Amino acid sequence: MIKLLLMRNFLLIIIICLPLMVQAQKNSQWRGENRDGIYNETGLLKVWPDDGPQLLWKFDRLGEGYTSVSIANEKIYITGMHDETLVLYVFDMNGQLLKEKEIGKEWKVNFNGTRSTVCINDGKLYVFNALGTLLCLDETTLNEVWKKDLLAEFEGKNLMFGMTESPLIVGNKIFLTPGGEKHNMVALDKNTGALIWSSPGTGRQSSYCSPLFIGDQSVPMVVTWLEGPKRDSTKIQYNTLTAFNAETGEMLWALPLQSENDINPNIPMYTDGLLFATTGYKGGSWLVRLKDGGKATEQIWHNSEMDNQMGGAIKVGDHVYASGHMASRYWFCVDWKTGKTVYKDNSIAPCNVIYADGMLYCYSEKGTMNLIKPNPEKYELVSSFNVTLGTNQHWAHPVIHRGVMYLRHGDTLMAYKVK
Repeated sequence: MIKLLLMRNFLLIIIICLPLMVQAQKNSQWRGENRDGIYNETGLLKVWPDDGPQLLWKFDRLGEGYTSVSIANEKIYITGMHDETLVLYVFDMNGQLLKEKEIGKEWKVNFNGTRSTVCINDGKLYVFNALGTLLCLDETTLNEVWKKDLLAEFEGKNLMFGMTESPLIVGNKIFLTPGGEKHNMVALDKNTGALIWSSPGTGRQSSYCSPLFIGDQSVPMVVTWLEGPKRDSTKIQYNTLTAFNAETGEMLWALPLQSENDINPNIPMYTDGLLFATTGYKGGSWLVRLKDGGKATEQIWHNSEMDNQMGGAIKVGDHVYASGHMASRYWFCVDWKTGKTVYKDNSIAPCNVIYADGMLYCYSEKGTMNLIKPNPEKYELVSSFNVTLGTNQHWAHPVIHRGVMYLRHGDTLMAYKVK
């Protein structure tokens, strides 16, 4: 009888702890668990008060930067820059500052501050600065586990606005794109920083993009934007949407897509064998079908109007919602199947967008936070409020976690109750 009771209690502990163990293995990273900007929340407000949802707390000395929060194990992580120093901040869920730690230098050339959102995985923090240095820290102590200067070690070259990609972790590999002729993309061991593979790929620089993992094809792959060939005699600029074998580093394909610049911060979006990519500078948006188990591609459509520079895109049903940024400063609804613009509106664009509980959350460069219903028939702005706290550009992507919306505006981090 005692043995049965002990066994029952042991099994009960396993049942209770298993979800927590599984959760601990998930990545907390830029644009959510799957990097698609979709947050699996329920019970959120469908309308905000006139002056916006309740501000639960704020922190006013992050320093310069554009990074979003990452959340794991009841703690909130975000980075900022003071002078030229990169600082990591750790808060509890009530906004109480627990720790702050200087962890090196950061970007002070143009649009000063942090770019890459912290990735939390399996008890470690991964911070990539705009100078090309990747740091791995112990999540509990914040002590350095290992560090690599990717540009120096892999003969990469920094970009005009600094390295901006947020690290991607799948299994024991961490993927980053130092760029260059010999080491276009690399996969490192997440525990030691040791090189697992290196691929010359297109032999060109990275393109500000954070990579995406696709695991449901015959070949598991990592997809990202890379710099393409420079303008030819026709004055046409191309960038390459590129896929690498996640196991070996072999380049599977490189798809040249036309735009007027090699700045492509938007992470691709993937669903059911279809890959969506969007970029600014009159590039537009494309839908591509993966063929031959992911080893080849076929372009389905190109919409030249929706040239989304860095705001992300959301697919809801058979439509894509996103902002134009450069040539077309409109909010767009585009038919997923055909690529045709269903409607566009110029009241909030340019902006970035995330999705939760049936609603679109759009943070405008004009300084407004907007709640939009994804209506394929008409533009439907439900609520809006002015973001008056903070400094500099309104560029950081919002995060929603347990009914709280975390919004960063330069020096200030805000937490709003949206449940």
